[in-house]
Amino acid sequence: MCAVSGWPLAAQARAGCGIALLQELGWRITPTSAAEPQVLAGRPCERGLVMEAQRLGDLQVHIPARYSASQREQFAAGLLQSPASVCAYAFRLGDAARTATTRLQANTNYRFSALQLGWIGFGVGGARAQGWQRFRSFGRGYAPVAGNARAMDAFYRGSVRSECGVGRQIAQLATQRELYGDVLFDREFTAAELSIGTFLTLHDTQSILLGSSAGELFADGKAVRTSARGRQAFMAVPGFIEHVFERRFLDDINNQAENFIITDLSAAAAQALARHGGFAHYDRVNRQIWQLSQQMPGSGWRRFERLLHERDPALRAALPAEQQAVLARIDALLADPVYRELLIYVHPKGVKPLGYHIVRLLDRNPRTPFSIDLALHNVHSTLYQRWIGARLRECGNEMSFSTR
Repeated sequence: MCAVSGWPLAAQARAGCGIALLQELGWRITPTSAAEPQVLAGRPCERGLVMEAQRLGDLQVHIPARYSASQREQFAAGLLQSPASVCAYAFRLGDAARTATTRLQANTNYRFSALQLGWIGFGVGGARAQGWQRFRSFGRGYAPVAGNARAMDAFYRGSVRSECGVGRQIAQLATQRELYGDVLFDREFTAAELSIGTFLTLHDTQSILLGSSAGELFADGKAVRTSARGRQAFMAVPGFIEHVFERRFLDDINNQAENFIITDLSAAAAQALARHGGFAHYDRVNRQIWQLSQQMPGSGWRRFERLLHERDPALRAALPAEQQAVLARIDALLADPVYRELLIYVHPKGVKPLGYHIVRLLDRNPRTPFSIDLALHNVHSTLYQRWIGARLRECGNEMSFSTR
C-alpha cells in the first residue's frame, strides 16, 4: 500500500484504502499541525498529465496529524467524491481509452458493415466461438459468455464486423477493461451489464452504458458544461456527428452519422471550446464549411478529403483561381484547434481529428451539413463510483492477504 509522506511509520502502516486510492489518483497527502484539513485542489481538469497537475500545485491535501486512521478514511471518502478527484480519475480514463482504441484500430479484421447486413456479425464460427451469446435476433443484441475480457478480445484480435454505433459501445467497454485490468473486469461486471447491440436494445438490458445498470446519466449534448470544466472532462466521453437536414438530403445512408468516443484533446482545443461555450459554435462553423464547399464544384473519389485533410499538393494546385480563394477560407476555418486537436475514435476509421470527419462527410453526403453532440453518458457518475468501489474492495483483499 502507498505510504503517506511525512507521517511516522506507525501511522503509515495504519493508512487505509481510501487514502491509498487518493494517492493512486495523484493526490499528494501530507500531515499538518492544523486542526482542520486543507485541500488545495487546483485545476487538474485543465492539465494534460497528472504530473503536470502536481507540478503546478494541484491535488494537494494536508490532513491533521492528530487524525486517527478512521478519521483519515472518513475524510478520504469525502474527498474521493470531489470534482478534483473525478478529474484525477479522468487522467487514468484517458489513458485507458487511448490503449483500448489503439488495440481496436490495430485489428484489421474488425470491419464495418452496413445496417441492412445486421448490426453485429461474428463470422463463420459464430458468436460463441468468440465469446458472445445472442439474446436478440438479426444481430441486435449480444452479451459475453465465458468471460468479459475474453469477449473483448474478439474485437481486439478476432474477425468481427459491426456498424459504428456498436463500434462506439465496444470502445466504451474496452476502455473499462483497460481501466480495471482483466481480473477485475471479469469480477466486477456481469455479462448482462456488458450487452451490445442497437441503442434501443441496450435500454431494455442491464447495460452499464444505457440500461438498468447505467445509473445516473449526464446530458450535455453541446458540451457547454463539459467545456467549462476543462480538457480532462472530455476523456472517453461518447458522442456523435449527425446530419442536420432531413434524410431525403442524404446520398450515403451508411454515413448519415458517426458515433465516437473522445481519446484526446489539446490545451488549445480545450481553451477554444471553453471560449466558445461548446459545440454549438462549431455547428455554425460546420455549416459555413459546407456552404463554401458548395462553391467548389468538381468530382473525384474522396475529393474533399484529399483537398482539405490530406492537402494533396497536385489537387490543390489544379483548382481554378476562383476556387483557390474559397479553399483558403475553408482552410482558415479548419485551422481552429478543435478541428485539428480534438481526437476521436470512430469505427472503422480509428483515431483521427474531428476535422477529418467533417471533411470526409462533405464527400459522402454533400447535400447536408453535420452537427456535433456528446451522447448521454455516466463516465463521471456511475462508472466512476463503480471503479472506486472496485479499487477499495481490491485494496481490502490485498490488506487481508498481507496480514495472513
